[in-house]
Order: sequence, then C-alpha cells, then structure tokens
Amino acid sequence: MARKAEQNINQMTFRFYDSVVQRYSANTMTHMIIAIDGPAASGKGTLARRLAKRLGYDYLDTGALYRLVGKAVLDANQNPESEMDATRAAKSLSSTVNPEDLQSPELRKDDVGQAASKVSVFPAVRQALFEFQQEFSTRKRDGGNIGGVILDGRDIGTVICPDAPVKLFITASLDERASRRFKELSSKGIKTTLDDVLDDMRMRDERDQGRDAAPLKPAKDAHILDTSTMSEAEVMERALSIIRAHIVETEAQR
Repeated sequence: MARKAEQNINQMTFRFYDSVVQRYSANTMTHMIIAIDGPAASGKGTLARRLAKRLGYDYLDTGALYRLVGKAVLDANQNPESEMDATRAAKSLSSTVNPEDLQSPELRKDDVGQAASKVSVFPAVRQALFEFQQEFSTRKRDGGNIGGVILDGRDIGTVICPDAPVKLFITASLDERASRRFKELSSKGIKTTLDDVLDDMRMRDERDQGRDAAPLKPAKDAHILDTSTMSEAEVMERALSIIRAHIVETEAQR
C-alpha cells in the first residue's frame, strides 16, 4: 500500500513538473530547444519521440532527412558513395521536403539506413540540409506561442543548434546497440545474424565519428546518458530531470 501511494505521488510530481516545462516554453520568450545526439540504436530516437509527446513539443528526426536522401539516390539507381549523386539528391530535396515525408516506413529499411550513413559524410549534402533543420528549430507554433522543439541526430548540439539550452548525448555499448538492432530487424522478419549487424554498426560508427564534416561527438556542454543497462522509462525520467533542472536554474537567474 505504501509503495503504491509513493508511486502515485511520484506520478503526480512528474505531471506537475511536465506542466512547468510546457508553461515555461509557451509563456516565456525563451524558445526551448532540446538537442539529442548519439550513435545508431542508442535509444535517442525513442527518447526524443517520448519527450516530444509528453511535453507537447514539435519533433524532428534529422536522421530521416539523410535517409530520404539515401533513398532518393537508391531509387534513381545511383551510388550513395558518389558525392555528385548524393549532393544532387540533397539539393533537390532540401527545398521540397516536409515533415510528412519523413514518416514513410520505407525510410526505415536497412539498405536505406546504409545509404544514409554513406551520403551523410559529404559536406555538400550536410550543407544542403542545414537550413531546413535550423528553420525547424526556430519556427513558431501556430497561434503565436514560442513553444518548444526536439531534434535528434548526430550533430544537433555541435552544429545545427550549438546554442540549444538542453543538450543530451545518448549512447550505449556497441554490443548492446547491435543486440537491439538485431532484435528490431528480426521482429520485422529481416534475416541477418548478430555478427553481421555488429560489423555493420561498427563500420557505421567509424563513418560517423571519422568524417570531416560534423563528426559524431558530444557537445562540450552535453549531458551524456549511457543507456546500456537502462530501461526506456529510466532514460525518460533522467532526461526530464535534466530539463527540469535547467528550467529551475534559469528561473533562479531571472
């Protein structure tokens, strides 16, 4: 009975502070931007979507932009490792893409993910998509509210939104991330082996961390969360605690 009462109190407390976050971003001139970065299968996308739903913020999966470019290259029977092909596709999409395009299940296919990782190494591709991401991060809600936005990707806190007030870097061990991706692919009926997934993820990490343009790395002021042994609920509450702490500190300085 005591434990249930404690859980109810905690839930009420979380809901109260969630409302504080919502009011803060809607009623002050501070535009709340939450930047979430991290490697593949670290849990950053799951966290970003859950945070956006819970706080009522707009959400952009920037990795889907690169998946869109990768898919366009593949659909044209071109080479995602060709800078010319990749840049042409990115420039064509940068002025026509809308958030609905990023919801297509086709973008979640493994070959598209591979292509996305390859096209993302080219500076011209990243530059072509830069303006769309920045515009999304600063846009106002309908009705004039400042609101809040959440973006997740590989370079949000370092390049796209370096002044974001809250930056999270979500990571996990390579073995754990490979295990998660293997289970995800298996659940979709995609036949592969854990070793193949592990090798693929290792190569993707090397591309992301070793590229000259916006390499994957935590921003200096990012909060690093290792989700290797954490549940989704634990990651969520840890992230919310960081956001709430930022708001408390900001309000105390006013």
